Amino acid sequence: MTQTQFPVAPAPPTAAPWRALSVVLAGVFMAVLDTFIVLVATPAIQRDLNATDADVQLVLAGYQLAYAVALITSARLGDLVGRRRMFLSGLALFTLASAACAAAPGPAALIAARVVQGLGAAAMFPQIFSMIQVLLPPERRARAFGVLGAVIGLAGVAGQLLGGVLVSADLFGTSWRPIFWVNVPVGLLTLALAAAFVPESRAPGAQRLDLAGAAVLTVALLLLVVPLVEGRQAGWPLWTWLSLAAAVLALAGFLLVERRVEARGGTPLIRPGLLRRRSFVVGMALVLLAYFGINSFFLVLSLTEQDGLGLDTMGAGLIYIPFAVAFFTGSLAAGRLTRHGARILQAGALLAALGYALAIAVSVHQGPSLAAWDLAPSFVLIGAGNGLLVTPLINTVLSRVPPAEAGMASGVLSTGQQVGGAVGVAVVGVLYYGTLGGARHGDAGAYGHALAVALGFHLALCAAMLLLLPLLSRGRRGGASR
Repeated sequence: MTQTQFPVAPAPPTAAPWRALSVVLAGVFMAVLDTFIVLVATPAIQRDLNATDADVQLVLAGYQLAYAVALITSARLGDLVGRRRMFLSGLALFTLASAACAAAPGPAALIAARVVQGLGAAAMFPQIFSMIQVLLPPERRARAFGVLGAVIGLAGVAGQLLGGVLVSADLFGTSWRPIFWVNVPVGLLTLALAAAFVPESRAPGAQRLDLAGAAVLTVALLLLVVPLVEGRQAGWPLWTWLSLAAAVLALAGFLLVERRVEARGGTPLIRPGLLRRRSFVVGMALVLLAYFGINSFFLVLSLTEQDGLGLDTMGAGLIYIPFAVAFFTGSLAAGRLTRHGARILQAGALLAALGYALAIAVSVHQGPSLAAWDLAPSFVLIGAGNGLLVTPLINTVLSRVPPAEAGMASGVLSTGQQVGGAVGVAVVGVLYYGTLGGARHGDAGAYGHALAVALGFHLALCAAMLLLLPLLSRGRRGGASR
């Protein structure tokens, strides 16, 4: 059965859609980069600003919280006021906030600037999904999503490597500050190019923003994400569990508000019908599972390589190169192999599972003699598998969504990526630190064992995705885009 057809908004006239998308991808690269670049600079920031552990945690969490909470609203605003306008506004805010981060005189100023930086990133990021949908015909979108996946993967790895390089270089005696200053010239150049080459587009028939829905969803996401980000470090006190329980009630209230808005003839922030599409629900579950593993993998690997195996920040960045090369290659290959459909996703999940299994086996077998580069072959499998899986997954889910709802769906998926990352870090953090116990730094055997336990969770995620993927495939054949 063919997929149900929906009215398509005419693509904005542009002779060079790839040029426009390349400019937007530069903004996406910056947004993802700043999720990771601060991780390796955290010790230097703490020393230089005389910050507490809580301050440093808020420097990391403030960006992620603002980013996650504002994504769906930003995507909807892009549909309403224009995706180009939202991208330019977000990029300008992100660039100004980066300068404020670099010049921050103390922890409070840095935390506030990071929150604003996260809001700017949230305004930019979901626009790329909608722009791909409207700038390119269906047969060319898979390639664009392949490039997007490669950019996201490289940005994550580059954040670790560039952070190590800039902090180690201590340019002009400024320690960690160049990790933010570097965004300013890049941001200004990207702003100029975006103003010149990126066309404007909006969703057809878009109405005013659902302010009630936006307010309830913001509260619900704060109640959900704050305990996930802060809970492990705080020891999971009672307030974290109360907050998670309240998040469930708030999300139920949000759905009720959206139904009422739609019943009145308005345009809800998220159409309830979107959540009744089996293909979208299954796809969203797969996105959550995939992102449970990505951020948490970087976390436990960085801790193991630096605290357990004695690598410095530069060495820890270099260890990601096999993963980055494989992820980049897998992402580009996925864009060229779309004719194989869900089998590419299944191959990616299986390849990643083999990589995790190999890393577990090496960690256990090597024990106290485990060395950093012993794990490199498994990184190649994990990187290639994620490139084949994560990149076409987003395209596969969005291909089942009416083009008029592309912005709405992209915001939901982007939020799922952030929430999935936070959940994964929380769960894997409990497993990893619980297994590690009071092991001293440099105890390769203990850190290797903790890594093996944590990667067992990643292996289970791959198994769950392999079970769900046939449902997505059947949905395609059976018209579950309805």
